[in-house]
Amino acid sequence: MQYRTLARTAVSAIGLGAMPLSIEHRPDEKRAIATVHAALDAGVTLIDTADSYHWHAGETGHNELLVARALAAYGGDTSRVLVATKGGRGRPGDGSWTVSAAPAQLKKAAEASAKRLGVDAIGLYQLHKPDPAVPWAESVGALRELLDAGTIRAAGVSNVTTDQILQAHRILGDGLVSVQNQYSPAVRDSEPELRLSERLGLAFLPWSPLGGISRSSLDGPSGPTSIGTAFHRLAAERDVSPQQIVLAWLLARSPAMIPVPGASRPASISDSARATELRLNARELTELETLLPD
Repeated sequence: MQYRTLARTAVSAIGLGAMPLSIEHRPDEKRAIATVHAALDAGVTLIDTADSYHWHAGETGHNELLVARALAAYGGDTSRVLVATKGGRGRPGDGSWTVSAAPAQLKKAAEASAKRLGVDAIGLYQLHKPDPAVPWAESVGALRELLDAGTIRAAGVSNVTTDQILQAHRILGDGLVSVQNQYSPAVRDSEPELRLSERLGLAFLPWSPLGGISRSSLDGPSGPTSIGTAFHRLAAERDVSPQQIVLAWLLARSPAMIPVPGASRPASISDSARATELRLNARELTELETLLPD
C-alpha cells in the first residue's frame, strides 16, 4: 500500500467510499461490514462517509453508524484509520438530494456525526456542497468554529470552484486540508481545482473516480457502463481489472490525488486497493491521455 498525506497524517493512497453500503440497492449489513473489513485487511486507512448517505427518510447517519459498527467489530488495529465525513446535504427519502449549509445546521450536524461515529473529534469534516441560499463565507465560517471548538480536527470542502477553495483557505488556513470534487476519465471539469489543491498542499479526493468505466452506485443494477475503452484494453494487457488501471492513472496524475472508490462487496475494494501496486509507464499514460474524451 502506498500512503499520501491527508489531515496532516499518512493515509492509504486508495480509500473506501462507503456510500454504496447505505443508499439504494445497498447490501445487507453482514456483507456491508465484510466490505469494510476487507478494506482494512487490504491496508486501507481512509473511509469516506457522510450523514446523508442513506436510503429512506428518517435514516440520517445510516452510513456513519454502519462504519462505526464495522470498525468496532474489526479484530485488528484501527487506530490509524481516518474516517472522513461530510455535512450540508440531506435525503428526504424520495431519491432526491437537498442542500442545507446554514452555519447553525452545519454545527449541529457535525456534533451529531461525532456522536454517531463515537469520537470526541471528527478526523476530517467536509462541507458537502455549497448552499446557494447561504453566503459561502458563512458556511465555511461554521467549519472555522467547529475547528476552534475541537469538534473537528481538520476541514475540507466538496463540489467547489477554485474561487471557493481560495476563500475557504483564507478563512480556515491550515485547518483546510482537502477538496472533494468529481473527477474521473469521463469527467475532468475539476482539473483547475486539482491543480490549485496541489499548489495549496491540499489532498484532492475525487468522487465517482471510476466514471466512464464502472457505473455509479446511484445508477442501480441496470445503469450504464463502458466497455472497450483504452483502460479496458490496457487492463487486458496487464491482466488486471479496468478499475485498477483507472485508479493507477488517477494516482499518476497528481501527488495530491487520493481516490475513494465506492464498493459494496469485499472483492471490489480488495481489487481497488491493489491499484497502489500498479505502475503505469510513460507510454501507457500517454496512450490513456490521448484516448480520453475532451
